[in-house]
Amino acid sequence: MTSRVGPRAAGPRAAGTNGSAFKPRERVVAPQYQIAALKSEVRKLNLVHLLLWLLVAAQVAVSHFDLVSHDTVSMPYQWEYPYLLSLLPLLCSSLSLPNNNISYLVLSMISAGLFSIAPLIYGGMEMFPVAQQLYRHGKAYRFIFGFSAVTVMYLIMVVAVQVHAWQLYYMKKLLDSWFDTTQEKKKK
Repeated sequence: MTSRVGPRAAGPRAAGTNGSAFKPRERVVAPQYQIAALKSEVRKLNLVHLLLWLLVAAQVAVSHFDLVSHDTVSMPYQWEYPYLLSLLPLLCSSLSLPNNNISYLVLSMISAGLFSIAPLIYGGMEMFPVAQQLYRHGKAYRFIFGFSAVTVMYLIMVVAVQVHAWQLYYMKKLLDSWFDTTQEKKKK
């Protein structure tokens, strides 16, 4: 058997290289594949956003229509009502994807800040005194299926903030890709 040490160990290679020349090379990805991947990510996040919206809408509907007692599902917090409007950015985002509609995507990004992120920030501030009371004194007054409502809603909010942040990130990258491709088309 031959030794793997020496210049012939790695097989044919250009003289004067050590095999690490691939590191500084730029990875070239065709724009259409990058756009398809970004659209796929936005669609996945839209689906998770829809599931979160359905959870909040179900809690609001169940409590307002008195489908179960208020001991089982408590009355919604104030931030949940404007959060129900977060369906608007979801619809705009979904409408922008099939035809690469920049206007709908920009509208979705702006309305996501107004109807998704802002209610979550307000909700975090609204529920903070209740959460403080719960964790300092162990007293909870609102419940959702036996769990403290403030704990359940904070868990939903943590997931929602991450989903909306990733949505905005991928929508911005998608918007930049669409701008790049339209500029390339105009140059030709």
